[in-house]
Amino acid sequence: MNIQAMMKQAQKLQKDMMEEKEKIDKMEFEGTSSFVTVKANGKKEILSVKIEQDSLEKDDIEMLEDMILVATNEALKKVDDTTEQKMGKYTQGLPGLF
Repeated sequence: MNIQAMMKQAQKLQKDMMEEKEKIDKMEFEGTSSFVTVKANGKKEILSVKIEQDSLEKDDIEMLEDMILVATNEALKKVDDTTEQKMGKYTQGLPGLF
């Protein structure tokens, strides 16, 4: 394979990777923990936090903080899992690129 063909292939691969990443960035991921739901986008930005108010009492603040933490981490893990799944075909064993 000549250099021009390799460069053209690399440019196509880069374009494909960027298109896939843009799709992931626009996706929404949801994490839940008991009565807390957190939504994040593929850029790992938290979009919303929803709490079932009927389940909450004033003494439950510390527990609520822990549940938000768990739900947020679950949503962000889903972003990482989807990114790795969809981008893995491009990185082929080079984790941490995205």
